[in-house]
Amino acid sequence: MKTIKKQIVLRMACLAFALVSSITYAQNTNPETTTQRDGFIFEFVVGGGIISIEDSAGIQTFDTSQGTFVFPDLKFGYMLNEKLAITLSMPGNIYEFQNNDRNFGGFIPSVQYWVKDRWWIHGGIGLAIDSPALYDIKDDVNDDWNFGCAVMASTGYEIYKKKNFALNVQSKLVLGRTSFDGDEHRDALIFNIGLGFSWL
Repeated sequence: MKTIKKQIVLRMACLAFALVSSITYAQNTNPETTTQRDGFIFEFVVGGGIISIEDSAGIQTFDTSQGTFVFPDLKFGYMLNEKLAITLSMPGNIYEFQNNDRNFGGFIPSVQYWVKDRWWIHGGIGLAIDSPALYDIKDDVNDDWNFGCAVMASTGYEIYKKKNFALNVQSKLVLGRTSFDGDEHRDALIFNIGLGFSWL
């Protein structure tokens, strides 16, 4: 039963991600002049979403989800050409675990590609980090830092552009696993929607 519910949550997140991608593609039917992009890029995102956490100890499972807000969510990168950039993405989401606030995020090397002048796709694989929220660290209770692997995929549509600044609406899907003492692990499935503030 747990496996079935886990598959349902994953399929719902993938369906929502595909829906947002198709909506952004449909909005960009008119041809436009390609924006000149070069050099370094920087972006931060504000938003929220849902997170499902499953613990190998059975404390928390994918059977339930909780709301999350994005913090921090940063992206640094460099344009290889007008449509392709290499980036370091740092997604982060605050969630509650045993009455403590924690952060599930990571450092993810990734690539970003502009399919159209305003529509881009972005993805990568890298380090997952499960840590206490900086404002809620308690000695011997909520002070453990756990590391593992995460994959990320996102898409966005630039709703406003001026010179080297762009404001986009985006969705992001992150799947990660961190390990800790005793061969135990914690899995996270995250789906976010947010506003991205980019300088290219």
